Amino acid sequence: MSQPTPQQVAERVRDGMFRNDRAAQAMGMQVSEIAPGAATVTMAVRPDMLNGHDICHGGLITTLADTAFAYACNAYDELTVASSIAVDFVAPGRPGDMLSARAHEVSRAGRTGVYDCEVSNQRGERIAVFRGRSYTVKGKPAVKPAEPSAA
Repeated sequence: MSQPTPQQVAERVRDGMFRNDRAAQAMGMQVSEIAPGAATVTMAVRPDMLNGHDICHGGLITTLADTAFAYACNAYDELTVASSIAVDFVAPGRPGDMLSARAHEVSRAGRTGVYDCEVSNQRGERIAVFRGRSYTVKGKPAVKPAEPSAA
């Protein structure tokens, strides 16, 4: 049996993580693209996501970016968590916007990594920029291996 390609590993991790990602599911997020060290996650801004200024709550925009970061840094199938994040909001997310968070690897060495993520709306307007630093737990897979099905 041949070894899976890095892309196949990333897709398996995406599927396994999303199955248990109750936060992303509750917010209506979709992982629209995945590759080793990169991910794009989308989310429609719903009325229940608006703050007192009638714009998307910054914490929810941060959650979207953090989710893309999580999928990007776990795509190698090594359990990886955030050690720090920084986010800058540059424009508001508005009701009905479709936001896309695109995360990509800047650096990965040893147990640490740096990932940048840009959140934009459906018109390509930048909403936020995000930088995440990751820590990998060596020897632990990001998702449990699929159990063989009974014949």
